[in-house]
This record gives sequence, C-alpha cells and structure tokens, in this order.
Amino acid sequence: MNRYPLWKYVVMLVALVIGLVYTLPNFFGEAPAVQVSSGKATVKLDSTTLANVESALVANNVKADEVTFDNSQLNANIRVRLTDTDTQLRVKDLLSKSLNSDPSDPQYIVALNLQSASPRWLTALHAMPMYLGLDLRGGVHFLLQVDMAGALNKKLDSDAAYARTYLRDRNIRDGGVNRVGQSVVVNFSDQAAADNARQLLTTGVSELQWSTRPGSDGVQVVGTFSAVAQKTVEDAALKQNITTLHNRVNELGVAEPVIQQQGSDRIVVELPGVQDTAKAKDIIGRTATLEARLADPVNTYIGPNDAVPPGDEAFKQGDRTVLLRKQVIFTGDRIIDASAGFDEHQRPSVNIRLDSAGGRAVSAVSRDNIGKPMAMVLFEKGKGEVLTVATIQSELGDHFQITGQPTPQAATDLALLLRAGSLAAPMDIIEEHTVGPSLGADNIKKGFDSVQYGFAAIAIFTIAYYLLFGLFSMLALSVNLLSLVAILSLLQATLTLPGIAAIALALGMAIDANVLINERIREELRNGAPPQTAIQEGFKHAWATILDSNVTTLIAGLALLAFGSGSVRGFAVVHCIGILTSMFSAVFFSRGLVNLWYGGKKKLKTLAIGQVWRPAGSDAEAAAAAYLAAQRGDESPVDEIIVKTAKGKTKTAAAAPRAAQAQARTGKPTVRRRSGPGVDQQKPGQSR
Repeated sequence: MNRYPLWKYVVMLVALVIGLVYTLPNFFGEAPAVQVSSGKATVKLDSTTLANVESALVANNVKADEVTFDNSQLNANIRVRLTDTDTQLRVKDLLSKSLNSDPSDPQYIVALNLQSASPRWLTALHAMPMYLGLDLRGGVHFLLQVDMAGALNKKLDSDAAYARTYLRDRNIRDGGVNRVGQSVVVNFSDQAAADNARQLLTTGVSELQWSTRPGSDGVQVVGTFSAVAQKTVEDAALKQNITTLHNRVNELGVAEPVIQQQGSDRIVVELPGVQDTAKAKDIIGRTATLEARLADPVNTYIGPNDAVPPGDEAFKQGDRTVLLRKQVIFTGDRIIDASAGFDEHQRPSVNIRLDSAGGRAVSAVSRDNIGKPMAMVLFEKGKGEVLTVATIQSELGDHFQITGQPTPQAATDLALLLRAGSLAAPMDIIEEHTVGPSLGADNIKKGFDSVQYGFAAIAIFTIAYYLLFGLFSMLALSVNLLSLVAILSLLQATLTLPGIAAIALALGMAIDANVLINERIREELRNGAPPQTAIQEGFKHAWATILDSNVTTLIAGLALLAFGSGSVRGFAVVHCIGILTSMFSAVFFSRGLVNLWYGGKKKLKTLAIGQVWRPAGSDAEAAAAAYLAAQRGDESPVDEIIVKTAKGKTKTAAAAPRAAQAQARTGKPTVRRRSGPGVDQQKPGQSR
C-alpha cells in the first residue's frame, strides 16, 4: 500500500546527488584573480597569448593556483587564480608590462577579478557558483547619457547621402546636398527644379518633411524630422546602444551585467564584482562604431611617412597604412546580419545582409566603382582600424559577400565584429558610484542569517508539533532548499537581496504543503482510519489542495516575471523556481521518506505524528469500524455499532474491543446501525 517502486527511490537519490554537487561550489567562495582580455577588436587571444602569460609567471617566480583559458567568441579571456590580493596586484603589473609593449596603445586589457575557488573536479562537471548581484558582491554603477543630437546628426548624414544618390538616379541636377544643423539642405537655381525635387524627395526620403525656401543663390529644398520621426530615431538609437553595450561589455568577465534603459535618453550599467573601476570605465568608453568606405583606388596602401592626399584619411590595418575616402557608404547600424561561409569556389567568405536603406546606398556607390576597393573600418576610442579591404566585383545590393579571408576562423571573427554593430550615438558617463565589497559582504550576512534563522524556527516548531512526521517534513524542506540553490547555480542566475527574500518566502510556502499533508493524515486517524490507510489517504487528498494553492501562486510569480524588471524580475525568477521545487520535495520526496520508514510495517498501530484528538468516550475499534462503514458509502446517523465476533456472538465495539480490532484488520466487519429503540437491518460488511 505505502511502498515506492525502486525507480522512484532512484529518482530521489539522483535528485539528492545533483542537488549536493551543484550546490557545493557556492560554499567554496571566491579567490583573487587576474584576467587578460583583448584590448582591441582586431586582437585575438590564442594559445600563444596563453604561453606568454605562463612564461611571464614562471620568469617572475609566481606560482598560480590555476591558469584557465576561456576561448568563447564573445568573452575570450585568460584567468590566473592566485592565493592572496598582494600577489594579485603584483601579477597584474607584471602581465601589463610583458603583454603590452606600448603602454599608450595597449593590445591587451589586464584587470583584477574574482574567480570561483571550487576544486577542479567540480569545474569539470560545469558546477559553478551562483552569480552575486551588485548589492551582494559589490561593483560599479554607471549612468550614461546618450547624445541624441549626435544620433540625429548621424541619421541626417545618412539621409543626405541617400538623397544625393536618389536625385542623381533621376537626373535631377542640384547645387549640392548638405546637412546644415538639424536639417538636410538641397540647393537649386530655379523654383521649378526645386518643386520637382521636393515632390520626389517626399516619396523617396519619407522620414523627413520637405519644404522650399529662398536661398542665397536660388531656392533651397529643406528636409527636417517630424516630431514622430525624431522620436523614432531617438528610440532606435537608444536600443541600438543598449544592444551594442551588451555585446561589448564582456571583457572584464562580469557576471550578468545589468544594462537597461532609464528615461528617454539614459542607460544604466551595473557591473557586479568589478574591482577596477578605471578599467570598467575604459571598457564602457571603448565601444566601437563601424563604417564602410571606399579606399583610394590609386594609392590604397602607403608608407608610414608618406603624405595623405586631400580628401583621404589614413588608417591602420595591422602593420600597413590604408587610405580611405571620407565619404561613408553605410554604418554598422545598417547591418542586419553577418555570417561566415564559403563562396562558389569554396573560399572563406563573410555574408552580409543590410536593411533597405543600406542596400540602396551600397548599390548606388558600387555601381559606379566596380573594380575599386571598399573597406570596413572600426572606430574605438576615436581611432579607426581597418578590418578588411575588398575589391568591388559587381554592383552590390542588400545581400553581398566579402571574400579574401585567409582562413575560415578569420571569416568567423570578421563576421562577429560586423554583427556586434556600432553605437548609434556617443555617450557620456554622468553618474558613477561603487558598492564596496564590505557593504556587499554585510548584505550577504544579513540575508543568509534571515534564511538560516527562519529555517531553524520552522524546524523547531514542525518537529515539536508533528514529531517524526515533522522530521520528515524538515528533511523534505532541506531537499527543497538544496534543489533551489542547485537549479539557480545550473542556470548561472544572479542572486540579489530580493532573491534571498524569495528563498525565505519559498521555505515558508514549502512547509505549508507539509502542514496540509500532516493535518490531513491526522484527520484520517481521527476518523478511525488504520495508520497505513491514513498515510495513503492523507497524501492523496492533500495533493489537490497543494496543487491549487501552488498554481495560483505560480501565476502571480509569472505575472511578476512578465511585467517586472530589475530586482522585481529577480525576485520572480527565484519565486517561481521555488514553487516548482517545493511541490517536488513536499509531495514526492516527503512521501518517499514516509514510505521508507513505515511502508514495510504490516502490523502498524500508531504513527508518530503528534496528538490526534478524538471525541470523548470514543473507542479506537469502534472508530475504525465506523470509518470502514463510512468507506462503504453509509452516511446515516450512528447510534450504536454492533460487531459480530468469531464465535457468532454480537457485542458493541466498546464491549468487544479485541474482536472489533481483529475484524477491522480483516476488512470485513459486520456492522449494525441502530436508530432509535429498534434495530434496522444487519448485513455482513455493509450498513445502511
């Protein structure tokens, strides 16, 4: 009746082992470390860099606890785990000097960091500790102001270039298309040409409102943003900057950085666990912009000391200097997708897809420059570096290929840089503050104290009130807490103070399910059910109530998850996971413990579940007989219960307790119900 099959006990054991393994890393804490990452988008970490780091450590007699190389595309880094902070500072200085020959133009970023102190066998199982939020771990908080005027100017420059091409394709001669302030101005010599151009531009460049006005040498057609179009451009610029920051702010190994919009033109960036604020500012400041330009078709490459012709700009591509035209064909915000692949000759290539405006711009330029070189240049910290130079083979559109990459890996790296996009507008840091590690440690202590004291209080009350079943409940609650922490660690979730509050709430809600089960078992015992039957019926009938209460609470948690943000969303994640783990532990695991302890006892008479109250004058055997009669469907009032003994005599249950008990065990008592002075009917095993 109350026995689990073997596979259920296996599930319990596997869940317990997984919970222990993936919870363990959270108890080892963190060790000081030094992280090496790329200082430029074109500089890649590889095995040679790792060898240089290890050689520098050996040359300076530094023994590292561990040196790891994470070769992921978006967050490639080398981490050196050390024993103390003094060695950490020393290693940071020596690696900075050994890896960066020119301090004014560093190729690698060497920053202080913290790393999990878990043993290697746990790391090999991908068992990692939970990330800690800014309020627990300490770190740096930035508030960035987006230059919306710069975003509008950038958009107007793109529209001016397109308007120039659009009019030229329709044989409309103009006196020049230029951006003047927050408008695009097209000069014409007569009113008729200006009116014709205004009608065409109203259709071709519809995001601007076009009008005519007198000019110094004729008539001007002026395009300006409407209020709706300006708001659209500003929103798009803000979203693009947020996306670009997400792609770029990985070099410090920050766990779950918070990057979100605040107001109409500000972005909040929180980097938990960052010790080096200056390096964090450097990372924020070096987000890049991408541009496509034509290269000088005559002197594409020049020497380092050669003069730069008028109309050109010089940029570096490795050790070479490239001459590029000043006109921008399209910018990184026009790139929808970039992926590595192979051309028809099985050569490595990069497949680029642009939006409609970018496709029109590159089509117009490439049509007139077939056989000439075009370059992609990446701007970081005001310095441009050429990523690739390729010859235009035919007229391009919104889909085209860049070939000539030496290896498939080089094509993949270039596609990654192109996909990363660009900042649609420059940003300035207007607010900065640091949460110290000591304040974070104090928050952690208070938060975990609240969970520990709450757990202890629940344990004392539950065990005192429900005795052995209270102990079973607390073991199930411990498994619930273990499973919750293990799942959060597996998901690499970020734990904050609201998350700790959600854990404390999950404990209270989980024990509520065990209270329902225990009270239902008590109720079955009060009604006269045998202990084994009481256990079975108690879990069976309590399940519906537990399911209803948890589902309604889960709906509320999902609503917080869907509509909340920041700390509210973090609370909701832990809350929802805690509900699911509590249903597993309170019903499945708790039932397994009870079955393991009581399931093999055939002649079980009592349960250690605390005081079971019965009405005064009641008898255990009479109550058992009444319970079995009720199980057979008779709900009529009971005045007296008559039990037929083995010798054929009839006695009341109170007068024949042993006979009643014996027949109750067989499951076939003879029950007679009396109502008033007479006896209605008597039928073996049934009453009415």
